[in-house]
Amino acid sequence: MSDDVLKKGTIICTGKPFASALNSKHRTTRCDNCLKCGKVLKCSACQYVYYCDRSCQRESWSIHKMECAHLKRIFPKIVPDAARLMARIIFKLNRSGADEVGYYTEKNFRRFKDLMSHYSDLKKDAKRMEHFTTLCAVLFEFLGGEIMPNTAELMGIYGRMCTNCFNILDVNMNTIGAGIYLGASVMDHSCNPNAVAVFEGTTIVIRTIVDLPSLDWSQIRISYIDLLNSNKDRREELHNSYYFWCDCERCKQVEPMAEAAACPNLSCDSPCLIETDNCEKCGTKISEKFKDTFREVTDFTTKHLEEMKTMAYLDVSKICLKKQKNVLHKFNIQHIRTLETAHIAAMNLEYWEDAELYGRELVPGYLLYYGEIHPLTGLLYLTIGKIQLHLEKSKEALKVLEKANNVLMITHGEKHSLMREELKPLLYQAIMKSNGNINGIQ
Repeated sequence: MSDDVLKKGTIICTGKPFASALNSKHRTTRCDNCLKCGKVLKCSACQYVYYCDRSCQRESWSIHKMECAHLKRIFPKIVPDAARLMARIIFKLNRSGADEVGYYTEKNFRRFKDLMSHYSDLKKDAKRMEHFTTLCAVLFEFLGGEIMPNTAELMGIYGRMCTNCFNILDVNMNTIGAGIYLGASVMDHSCNPNAVAVFEGTTIVIRTIVDLPSLDWSQIRISYIDLLNSNKDRREELHNSYYFWCDCERCKQVEPMAEAAACPNLSCDSPCLIETDNCEKCGTKISEKFKDTFREVTDFTTKHLEEMKTMAYLDVSKICLKKQKNVLHKFNIQHIRTLETAHIAAMNLEYWEDAELYGRELVPGYLLYYGEIHPLTGLLYLTIGKIQLHLEKSKEALKVLEKANNVLMITHGEKHSLMREELKPLLYQAIMKSNGNINGIQ
């Protein structure tokens, strides 16, 4: 390997947000400045935002002082997340923020005006225009006498916010806020990315997840969306949200598994397309009765997955999984999504045996759709290891935590809080328990 090669796990960009906002549902449990979860105290002036301590309050004051009186005036109303972020962008631009730069190399940078606004696309997008109109009404009420840009400028700000915004994620990859990152916004999308964005508080960190011959920013790709979806659904989501049709290598490939049925011949593991009459691999006939069952199970699963978007239920997940058995292929996306809800629900209920089972069943699907080196794959390994330690399966835990370490060292790096505060202590515990078990046997 030549010295010029950029090894996977290399940090290629970091940045603080140009503007960011904590999701309102977390406002009483997370600090509005550093986004950490814990004991927080509210701002005595507006009674709306909360901070860890005086230090975070002082650090946040330069932006909060502009919104504090407005939040106080409308309290106890909750400001919609998009409106609060847009207001913060307006405050910033009104106070020379247009000159702020975000570097993505030592010499290359972007300003807010360099971000694409997709103005003409927005004008044709009825759903977005409706949202924009609603948002403007909220902003006028929220900001009162504050100097507001004209409608065309507001739409430019809105377009830049919609198509350049990053979801800010906590260590478990849950969305806790949103932010505009000037430097990081230079990166294009691929459904087969070579880099990944992770967060430490509000700081974004972009790392490579494959070895690259050199750092060529025109070739750096992250994923804008969740990769656990069919080509069709991913492309539609990208077009609806970002106004382009993805033509990456993954989207060009035929994907036999995403919406596949299991082969009616139980000894054959080949995915079957429900429109065909026979399994391509073993030739087993796919009867009309089986096709009807497949469609019924698919509709049933779709309905319940939609209902479980906000809360996962173990009993409902188990019913779906039972119906899917020998009907949906093991790599059918609906099946993997159902395993996810079952895994999450079991953890919430502290049903650790179930949580471990569904976690282990999820691994092959994650490896197929997210890939071996992905934050969510690493986190799944970490979670399984944690559960196995709890179940006193220290040897299995050690193996899976080592896999988590191999992945997260690349996606997060050893200095990330996830590694320092979560994975390393668990690894140490697993090593000590495994050694203890060995000594005990002797």
